[in-house]
Amino acid sequence: MRGGHVVIPAQASPPRTRSWTPPWPLDLGLALGPLRRGPGDPTFRTAPDGSVWRATRTPEGPGTLRVAARGGTVEAEAWGAGAQWLLDRLPALLGAEDDPSAFTPRHRLLAVTERRRPGLRLTRTGLVMESLIPSILEQKVTTDEAYRAWRLLVRRYGEPAPGPNDRLYVMPEPRTWALIPSWEWHRAGVDAKRSTTILRAVRVARRLEEAAAMDPVDARRRLELIPGIGPWTSAETVQRSNGAPDAVTTGDYHLPSIVGYALAGRRDADDEEMLELLAPYAGQRHRAARLILLSGHIPPRHGPRFTPGNIATL
Repeated sequence: MRGGHVVIPAQASPPRTRSWTPPWPLDLGLALGPLRRGPGDPTFRTAPDGSVWRATRTPEGPGTLRVAARGGTVEAEAWGAGAQWLLDRLPALLGAEDDPSAFTPRHRLLAVTERRRPGLRLTRTGLVMESLIPSILEQKVTTDEAYRAWRLLVRRYGEPAPGPNDRLYVMPEPRTWALIPSWEWHRAGVDAKRSTTILRAVRVARRLEEAAAMDPVDARRRLELIPGIGPWTSAETVQRSNGAPDAVTTGDYHLPSIVGYALAGRRDADDEEMLELLAPYAGQRHRAARLILLSGHIPPRHGPRFTPGNIATL
């Protein structure tokens, strides 16, 4: 039941299909992992057989994509109005437009991690709002709080994804986001600042989606025209929508200390020190940060965990 109405799923129509063989060792988890917003993300599922399911809203309408890697070949199936759009952009989604050869490791940790993760490619979805809205939800809160808000809002106001996977949902269209009442934002634990920023963004969603075809610097500049969207949010968005290898995240609670510890043993590094340490990787700073995170070389915790709040109880 959804909004007082019983939803009877239609029988899934046959999928559109595509096979593609990437000329590098593909790692689906590394390529598509950044698109997953927590283990309960209703738009993203990893099946026991290793295939990845993803539901999204394309310029052609809702679509569901299933991707499986078999013996070096990618087999993809897609359903819904956005099916062909998703299949046409499958290589870019899996990193075909990324160029790891532009990266030269200057620290042993990164060299070792790069060798151990040859399948690391930066995804390019070509879609802005699907990454922008959850990134706004992640502003100044714990990831668990943000994932919960995304999960609740998408399940309540999104729509069942086309295709046979009845656990997937497509995120709401811009008009639906704009009509969510204030008490539902509150129930999801989203404060007025973040909900207002989302409302500003969805009002100009079409203009923001154009940023996916821009140079990442110009794309970030366009996103940051919206009050409430700053460097942290724009970087987190274009990393996914534009496959931006240099869009390093600043203003993050943890990343400066992780980068500082990994590259210089400085566990209390701030943004300025992080950018100084990443300067040798200009043009590839986001990739360098990803490799550091994948290395697992993080500083030991020496303070209390950030305690999440719950404004829904206020």
